[in-house]
Amino acid sequence: MPRVVVKENETIDDAMRRFKRQVNNSGVLAAARAKEYYVKPGVKRRLKSEAARKKNRKRR
Repeated sequence: MPRVVVKENETIDDAMRRFKRQVNNSGVLAAARAKEYYVKPGVKRRLKSEAARKKNRKRR
């Protein structure tokens, strides 16, 4: 779990920005969204394939 210690003379906004960045980089929210509801294995496979295709299209 990400933890941020507020430094001396640091604003709350700056500390929140650091915390949000740490949460985003650690993948906590992505894991929570993935476990939000059950996805059947076939559907999960299809979504993964679609995401890979979309990612490849963006690279070109």
